[in-house]
Amino acid sequence: MKVRVITSIVGLGVLAIVLCFFDTVLFNFVLMAVVLIAIHEVYDAFQLKAPYVYAAFVPLTAVVMFSDALATSRWIWIAGYVMMAYLACCVISHSQTLSFAKVAGTTLFSAVILACFASVLHVRGMFPDSLESIYVLLLILGFAWGGDTCAYFAGRAFGKHKLAPIVSPHKTVEGAIGGVLGSVLVGLLITVIYAAAHDQPTLLSAWGNHYYVIVALLGAISSLLGILGDLTASVVKRQCGIKDYGTIFPGHGGIMDRFDSVMFVAPFVVLTLMHLPQGALPG
Repeated sequence: MKVRVITSIVGLGVLAIVLCFFDTVLFNFVLMAVVLIAIHEVYDAFQLKAPYVYAAFVPLTAVVMFSDALATSRWIWIAGYVMMAYLACCVISHSQTLSFAKVAGTTLFSAVILACFASVLHVRGMFPDSLESIYVLLLILGFAWGGDTCAYFAGRAFGKHKLAPIVSPHKTVEGAIGGVLGSVLVGLLITVIYAAAHDQPTLLSAWGNHYYVIVALLGAISSLLGILGDLTASVVKRQCGIKDYGTIFPGHGGIMDRFDSVMFVAPFVVLTLMHLPQGALPG
């Protein structure tokens, strides 16, 4: 527990430093590095042992993580199409040694990772004010990690009924309920701080106090999506016979062990806020 707490504190410090460069190209490079490490962890989990397969994800990741600097997003479709064709050729030319199932599993998981961090990158362009964009990013992380933390302690204190005993024997229904409540409370707390720190916050200006209800609903659903991401990552670990995806975070594991609960939360929150009616967001 001590190691986990220390790692969490250090990690939050690193996050604060990264956010200082939120409006610079360095933020793109950091996201690209995180994605490539996460994809490599998945690649190792599936034991592909085919560097030429992993290499295909590097240019695609670069295009996606710098998509906001490109003239048009069509390059993402082009890069994705070329990569799929390339992987098909790899499977055909190495049919005796390269498992199509492993390539497909790595590709599917990597696509989810890319969608998650592409959503994080897209947050930067959602508002003209970077403070509001950072608020949305912190809201995403608060929903995911706040729910995770509360679910852990609620499960230890009250857990009796197993949620998914085969996939993750330590998760309980009581812990999941605690996680939902935790995500809601953390989201509301972040929103209150956001409202106090900004003179005319876009979302609150458009929705007034009703926005707090929206945040509560987003938090509850995001907590469930966080559990979905966590369980999905756990299924892969169990089927691949590994305990953690990596060792980059002492006491926590790898990038995927720390961000699995964010995978489905980030796209959901960004898409929801983008499509709120009444023109709540520009563009």
